[in-house]
Amino acid sequence: MMVEEVKEHLLHTIIPFWKNLRDNEHGGYYGWLGYDLALDKKAVKGCILNSRITWFFANAYTLLKDESLLDEAKHGFAFMKDYCFDKENGGIYWSITYDGKPEDTTKHTYNQAFCIYALSSYYEASKDEEALAMAKELFHIIEEKCTDEVGYLEAFDREFHLIENDKLSENGVIADKTMNTLLHVFEAYTELYRVSKDTEVKKRLEWILDTIADKIYNPKLHRQEVFFDKNYNSILDLHSYGHDIETAWLLNRGVDVLGEEAYQKKMGPIIDDLTAQVYKVAFDGHSLANECEKGVVNTHRVWWVQAETVIGFLNGYQRNPEKKEYLEAAKSEWQFIKDYVIDKREGSEWFWEVDENGKPYPDRPIVEPWKCPYHNGRMCIEVIRRDIDVA
Repeated sequence: MMVEEVKEHLLHTIIPFWKNLRDNEHGGYYGWLGYDLALDKKAVKGCILNSRITWFFANAYTLLKDESLLDEAKHGFAFMKDYCFDKENGGIYWSITYDGKPEDTTKHTYNQAFCIYALSSYYEASKDEEALAMAKELFHIIEEKCTDEVGYLEAFDREFHLIENDKLSENGVIADKTMNTLLHVFEAYTELYRVSKDTEVKKRLEWILDTIADKIYNPKLHRQEVFFDKNYNSILDLHSYGHDIETAWLLNRGVDVLGEEAYQKKMGPIIDDLTAQVYKVAFDGHSLANECEKGVVNTHRVWWVQAETVIGFLNGYQRNPEKKEYLEAAKSEWQFIKDYVIDKREGSEWFWEVDENGKPYPDRPIVEPWKCPYHNGRMCIEVIRRDIDVA
């Protein structure tokens, strides 16, 4: 059964792999493992990478109750607290040198959000009140320093002066606002509200849901827009398949945590529409294409997109059990992952990306500041938690 296979993969591949990336000398987790499986112990340590690893081990502990996983989460938390936080100006740096010095002091809203995500889950696992206090501090930093009258801004220097958003702008555009940052602020606030029930956080969750529904979601094209000017006007014809299938289930999680029937009703049709459109235009029966820019499809099979596809289609099936095709899609995607995306070499984990026939791209590392157990580890955790009969 799929659930048993996924649990086996989590226990015997993903968890041991990331435990082996632990840096006991300088703290945190090593930042680079090349395609050739050569570990660079002096590579930059991305703060997103370390937040996501901390989040992963905290959630793995909450699920599995293995004390060694809590120890890993504590190790990640200590590194974040001691090195990633700017103790003078507040907020989280973008990256740290291997031995704990600020490397890139950019303060990106996306990065602050992922730290909240990690701290909230770590608080749930450890009951460490300091972690919750830090998460709330970052919440207030985002709300007070990273917003304008329209929504969430993107990038700032060390002292929170606005700078160009080159971290999250791709496809040849520099965006004032992005769907990606808004989505992950929402994801982080969902976790923070779930563990704290803070009414201020709840208000912002509702505001973000309204913004997604009214400005990000494009009902005519059955997708989200991705890159925006300062007033949330779309500036690029782009359909990000992976983000849409991820958004669908994260919205579902968010409205469930929020517990407000009005938002269940408002967001339900959007969740269903995003799921249906991705299934219709991006899924080939086995795996999911990356994105479509100006009508041209990028057919690369990226690791995180494949992981989110499994969760997204399982979520779609749970919402609409008559849609057996979503269940079959999740099973087929898992088969593709097993066959082609998981790197079978000893000491490895998942390839960054493969082509539509499953051939890996050897110019992509196995670990780097974005490549971490957040997506594939979360996929395993979600499959196990949902425990759907997918024999």
